[in-house]
Amino acid sequence: MPRYDYRCRACGSTFEVSRPMSASSDPASCPEGHDDTVKLLTTVGMTGSATATAPRPASGGGCCGGGCCA
Repeated sequence: MPRYDYRCRACGSTFEVSRPMSASSDPASCPEGHDDTVKLLTTVGMTGSATATAPRPASGGGCCGGGCCA
């Protein structure tokens, strides 16, 4: 289930709410009970490494491959 970050305008606390995507725009109350909150824009961090590489042409292959730059 996705988590959404919110910030309370009344007390300044930041908190998360887990809810289905269909309810992503529903209002959220802060843990202190305030209703004046705003949903924050969050980014997704991805880590890992790519192990597959694109195959190289067997010969030449245009200017980037050195075929026309003599």
